[in-house]
Amino acid sequence: MAVPKRKMSRSNTNSRRSQWKAQAPALVKTVENGKVTYSLPHQAKVVTDSAGTPLFLEYKGRKVADV
Repeated sequence: MAVPKRKMSRSNTNSRRSQWKAQAPALVKTVENGKVTYSLPHQAKVVTDSAGTPLFLEYKGRKVADV
C-alpha cells in the first residue's frame, strides 16, 4: 500500500481536491408521439403501456429484455 513520505499541506490538498467536479449527464432528447422525453445515451429504456405498467426494455427500437 502506498504511504506518503511527508504530510501534504492544506493548500496542496484543497487545490488537488478542487479538480474533482461533478458533471451533468449528457441527455438525449427524443420525441415520440408528440411527447418529448430525455434519456441517457446507450442505455435501454422501459416501454410502458397506457396505464404506465412497464412491459419490456427496448434499445435501438428492439426488445432486449423483459421486465
